[in-house]
Parts: sequence; C-alpha cells; structure tokens
Amino acid sequence: MQTTFVRDAGATTPEGCTSASDVMQAGAYRVTGDLAGGRRPVRRTLWVPLIPAAFMLMVGLWGITRQNTMWRDEAATWQASRRSIPEIWHLLSHVDVVHGLYYLLMHGVFALLGEILVSLRLPSVVAMALASVITAKIGMRLRGATAGLCAGLALALLPAVQHYAQEGRSYALVAAGVAYATWLLTGLLCPTGSNSWLRWGLYTATIGCTAWLNWFALLFLPAHAVALCCVRPGRAVVLRWSLCSAVALAGTSPLILFSRGQSAQVSWIGPLTPGALTGPALLIAVGALCALFDGKRRPAVSGISPRALALPLLVIPQVVLLAVSVAKPLYIDRYILFSHLGLALLIGVAAARVHRSVARPWLTVAVGVVALGSVGLPAERRERGPESRVDDVIAPAHVVADTAHAGDGVLFIPAARRDTALVSPEKFSGLDDLALLESPAASGTLKGIEKTPECISLAIAHHRRIILVTDLRSSLTADQDRAKQDALDRYFVQVSDTPAQGRRVAVYERRQAPARSAL
Repeated sequence: MQTTFVRDAGATTPEGCTSASDVMQAGAYRVTGDLAGGRRPVRRTLWVPLIPAAFMLMVGLWGITRQNTMWRDEAATWQASRRSIPEIWHLLSHVDVVHGLYYLLMHGVFALLGEILVSLRLPSVVAMALASVITAKIGMRLRGATAGLCAGLALALLPAVQHYAQEGRSYALVAAGVAYATWLLTGLLCPTGSNSWLRWGLYTATIGCTAWLNWFALLFLPAHAVALCCVRPGRAVVLRWSLCSAVALAGTSPLILFSRGQSAQVSWIGPLTPGALTGPALLIAVGALCALFDGKRRPAVSGISPRALALPLLVIPQVVLLAVSVAKPLYIDRYILFSHLGLALLIGVAAARVHRSVARPWLTVAVGVVALGSVGLPAERRERGPESRVDDVIAPAHVVADTAHAGDGVLFIPAARRDTALVSPEKFSGLDDLALLESPAASGTLKGIEKTPECISLAIAHHRRIILVTDLRSSLTADQDRAKQDALDRYFVQVSDTPAQGRRVAVYERRQAPARSAL
C-alpha cells in the first residue's frame, strides 16, 4: 500500500516541508496508507545532495596537480607531514602548533596513499565535496529540495571554494566541519528532531575537532548564537548550547594559549587597508541581497529561517576578524573560508525562489549553472596553473638542477626559501648549503637554523661558484641574509639570473683578481 497525504480544509503548509514527518508536524495533511501504519516512505530527495557532491569532486579533481607546482604554504604541509611522529611533535613545540592536527592527519594520508601531489590535495577536495553535500542538506531543511540543490551547487561554484579545494592546507576541512556543526544545530532546533544529549555531544565534538584543525573556526560560534537568539528555542536548548560551546572552548584553550607563543608566524600580515575591505563588503552585500530576495516568508519546519542562520554565518566571522585586525592585523580571507557556507545557502534560497517563478524551472537551473561555469572558465583554468599562487617551490629546483655543478655552494634568501631544497632534495644533490647549521628536522623548525653572519661570510669566501635561490624582490631583514648578500657582492660577480614562478635562481662566480702590470 502506498502512503498518501490528504489536505485538511483551510490548512497551509509551511515553507521547507520536504518530508513526510515535516508535513505531519505542520498539521496541514491527514496521512493515510503505509505511513499511518508505521512504515516510512522512501525519500525521493536523496539524490539532491549527490549532484553538488559529484560536481565538486569533478571540479576539484580537474587539474589537481596544478601542472606539477606547489606553493610555499603547501610546502610547509609537505615537509612537516613527511616527518616521523616524534619529529612532528618536535616541530609543533616551536612552530605551526595551530596546524598540528592537520599535519598528523596528512602524515597518515601520505603513509596510505604515498607522497605525491594528489595525496597532498585530495583531502581538501573530499572535504569540500562533503561540505557541498551538507550545505545542500541544510538548504533542503530550510527551503526544500530546490534550495538545497542550488545551495550545494553555489558552494561548488564560488571561486574561493574552488581555490582552497585544491590546496594542501586545512581550510577546506575546517569548512566541512563548520558545515556539519551547522547541520547538527538545525536538527537540534527542529521541533520534530531529537534533542538528546548524544546529539549535543556530537555537536560539541564537531566544534572541538574543527577548532583543533584551526582555532579561527571558533568564529562560527557567535553566528550560531545569533541564530539561537532569532529562533528563541527555549531556556533548556539555550543552556545546552551554552554548555556545549563552553566545553568545546575549554577543550581548545590549550591550543589557543600555546599558539600565542608562536604569534610571530603571523607577523607578516599587514594592517587593514581600504582595498582589503572590498572583498568582505562585496560578499556581505551579495548575501544581504539574496536574503532580501527571499522575502518575508515563514520559517522552515526546522524552526529557523535562512536569514537567521545563513546571514550571521556569512557576516559575523568577517566582521569579528576585521574588528580584531584593527588592533592586531590578522585578517586573511582563508582563515574564515567557512563563511562562504552562509553565502551559498543564501544564494540557494534566492535561486529557489527564481526557480518557482519561471516556466521551465529545471531548464533554468541547468542553463544558469552552465552559464556561470562558462563565464568563470578562464578564471577556473587559471586556478589550475602555477600562476594561481604567489610562487612555486618546484620550478626553482629544476632551474638549480640545470645550472649547478657538483661542489657548488647554495644560499637561500630568506632562509624560508630553503623549502625548495626540502621539497626536491634530489635536485640539490652534491651542493653545499653554506649557511645551514642545523637541519629543519633536527631543529624542530621549517627552515632550519643558520650559522652566525661571520661564519656564513667565511664559508662563502672559500667557494668559487654559488647558486642563490631567492624571491623576485628579496628584502634583507635578517643579519644572516645581509651577510650573504654582502659576501656575494664583495667576492663574486653575477653571471645569470633566471626567474622561476615567483622566485629566481642566480648564479655567482668568483671575481678574477686584477692582473699586475710588469715593471
């Protein structure tokens, strides 16, 4: 027997009712058939989240090696995750503790899949595909299947999402964690959902794990707090949410406190400028426009409207980080990549309303996706090439291998450019690192410990040919770097200078002593 729903006279269906339990809770229908007898109907919307997931996987795997390139942040993941577990712990005691859980996770990925570029970026691709699935499911809960489908596809089409879906860093995993926590919250606020301590515990664990991947993820908690204020679910729910958030914050506090001792790692972030505000302002404006387009509609059966959930998720992390950056510069868009989840949900809801107002809705959705993809195709192709990042650590290594001779000395200005040799050690075989005193692994650092300026100058003076790996525009801020350049200028002459994807490789040869005139 098939389940059917008979509409009661004068009843209305709240927006967002997408399942049998939703319409029963709404009181708009009488139920007859299998469901009335206790059997649950097969959901016809299971396919909705699968389409954004498949699309995100497709665009994420497209050109995943980026023409065999790797930029400096990914090089940090590469070298740290390839170390042994004790060496990783040693590293975290000095630098990058904020990425510690991610490095341990990637250590396992490399052990399982091998040390290749695909392994470096595949977790991010999968994480963004999961985020697309969860975003679609949240959209379904808020405004139905069409909104869910459009929200999931919108997330996959956002340029920032495609950028970090192909990067060997933790930001895509953080976005997936925030998406799952938001999905859990909507379920906990749903009048028909389970409000058990087990589910609250899962919500707490999700917050904690996501924060340990990068504790900037905790900026989504104020957004969830605003959502609760809009819903007003009752004192018991508010107390449970407050307790779970406090537990998660307490569990993350050791990471936050310890990472403050490594704050020099973000000293390169510059103060806010008017140009830096353009991106956040544009995102917030688009989100606000989509929220207004949704109109004054009743909240979904989940108990929360898209504006109450998605708009704070988009706006609050941006505003909080910008406000903090006034006192201490910290604003980098990738730190709050997860705020794009709110934008995708708002776009999905607005697109769903357009979908209902056109003659051929599904054809419109398909044409819209194809059109957006076509317009963004040049940018998407650029994202999958070396020019999408500020530099490439692999290209200079090839130049070194082509120009160096056995026994040559090699220098790096600044010392962090040693990552080129750490990622491609075979290209530097037979070369003498003149400034290195203690290796990165032994010193628990990413760039190693260098000799004193005097010792570096002495080592340079005893070589006849030296290879320099540096930036296109290098700044001499460390004493060791000034000593390197001074010794090169004093004893050597530059014979070649080759640009290499954001860096350059220069070859220096010993100056010839002037010949003495015969008496």
